Parts: sequence; structure tokens; C-alpha cells
Amino acid sequence: MGNQLDRITHLNYSELPTGDPSGLEKDELRVGVAYFFSDEEEEVDDRTPSDCGFTKDHSPAEEGPFSVSEVEYSAFCSQECIFSKLRENEDLNVYSAKTLLTMCKPGDLLELVATAQAPHWAIYEQDDQVIHLHKGEIRKDSLLEISNGRHGRIVNNRYRYRPLPPDLVMQNAVGHLGLSSEEICWTNAESFAAWCRFGKREFKAGGEVHSAEQQYFLKVHLSGSGVHTLVFRSLEDMIRERRRVDASGILKELSLVNGGKE
Repeated sequence: MGNQLDRITHLNYSELPTGDPSGLEKDELRVGVAYFFSDEEEEVDDRTPSDCGFTKDHSPAEEGPFSVSEVEYSAFCSQECIFSKLRENEDLNVYSAKTLLTMCKPGDLLELVATAQAPHWAIYEQDDQVIHLHKGEIRKDSLLEISNGRHGRIVNNRYRYRPLPPDLVMQNAVGHLGLSSEEICWTNAESFAAWCRFGKREFKAGGEVHSAEQQYFLKVHLSGSGVHTLVFRSLEDMIRERRRVDASGILKELSLVNGGKE
């Protein structure tokens, strides 16, 4: 069976010349064309705190830390681990937005979580301001306002790439403020925020060359059903599917390795 990620009929796109809107990457190799997608899956909405999956024992008013029920993952490119979200290896506790602000430094990568919803990622600037991709626009907002009852955490080490210095992270984020629709080459808030921190073009839609030699492997740790390993042709494809699983809790039938279970 072909990889379900090849299907893009649910996306709005237009074929545009590749190029970074800021011009920061003008010396990099360009490959064909890129598809710039609308940010249809963006996940910050108007939910009330009670809709976010937190019980009265874990209300948004609490400071934390506390844990939430989440799917865990690890991801590899060839044999190299590039992403890890495993409770056995790291602290996955979350905090109220107010408490999270006391822990942040400029350039930090933030993740807001809620049940039945893909996590929302942002770059912390200063005070209570974050820069993020939301509803097809790169904008600056108050973390307290966009959290809408969600709890969050700092995820600087979630991806295993070498990070840029904080001043360059902020340059990437601030330099794209105000871009919208066809000017944006990231499909979700996570890809944009991760690109700001790590500067890797693979986070952009159409940002890497597809080759048979380079494949991405996502290990999905599902409670009660073992570990399922999925294979993808690009980092962006892998991110989109992982976020879909986070939002739905359902693992669709995709291209699997060794039958998909370990």
C-alpha cells in the first residue's frame, strides 16, 4: 500500500518558486518548486479550560508540574535519532502558562498541549510575548491569551538537531512577522517554530530532496498495542502524520516497517 501521506487533496496549495521570504537563505541550493500550504490544521482555538482535557485535579489555574496522557514517539533519519518524546527519557510534565513564563528565556521553543488536539508550538520572545504561526499568519501574541487553558512546557531538546544561538532564533522569528497565506512555507506551528530554532530547511514544505536512500522512521508508542514503526519520505510528512495522531488518537494504515509492530 502506498504511503497515505502522498494524498494532499485536503490541502489548498499553489505552485510557487522556492525562496525564503526573508532572503536569509538566498545562497542555499534550490530544488525545483515548493508547495506552500494553507495552515488548515492550526490548532489554537476558543476552547474553554474545561474542554482541554484537564480534570479539576489538574485545572488550568494550578501551577504544575503534572502529567497528561499523551502518545509518545521517537523518530530517526537513517540510524540517527532526530526526535524523542519518551517519558522514560525526559520530563514530559506540563505547567500553567503563568508558571511557564517564569521558566522561559528568549528563543526557547514552547509547546502547548490539550487532549484531542495537535500541540501548538511557539518561540518565546520576552515578557509574555511569543511568535507563532496561527491561522495562516505569523504573528506575535501573549502566551497567557493564546493558551486558552492549555498547559505547556519548554521543548528545546525535543528535536536532536544542533540549535542556533538565541539571537539567530529570534532573528528568524521576528524576520517573518506579518507573513501570511501564500508567503508562508510551513504547514503548521511546529514546523515554523522548529525551523526558527534549528534553521533546517527540512521543516519547510517541499524543503528537501526525496531520495530512496534517505527515509524517516517514526516509532509510535501506543498504550496497550506496542510500538508501531512508520516510514516517510520527508520530515514534513512525518510531522504532519504525528500531529494528526496527536489530534485524533488514531493511527491510520500507512507504510509500515516489519509489519508495523515491535
